Amino acid sequence: MEGDMSDRSSEGVSRNVPADSATPVETSGERFRRKAHRSGLYLYAFFTVALLVCLVALAVANTHQVEFSWVVGSSTVSLVWIVLFTAILGWLLGIVTSVVFRWRTRARGHH
Repeated sequence: MEGDMSDRSSEGVSRNVPADSATPVETSGERFRRKAHRSGLYLYAFFTVALLVCLVALAVANTHQVEFSWVVGSSTVSLVWIVLFTAILGWLLGIVTSVVFRWRTRARGHH
């Protein structure tokens, strides 16, 4: 019986064929789209890290105190807090803008 097993393994059956014939095989177009999507995610991650590094560099370079003028008065604030506040404010405004645009341009359901 051991001879039967070794004969079967040497018949040259491809190991790339899925055991279940119902399993879909990835086409070259699907593989290209998947790899392009992955590359896009890596590019997005790289630019996100680069922007964070720039933000930290700006914060470190601007630690001195400045006079900040409000509408109703003024105060002395470390410039780093102004940089961080405006970065967070810009990020939040970007999220809100994206949500509003998506909500205003969504497909309308017909009743």
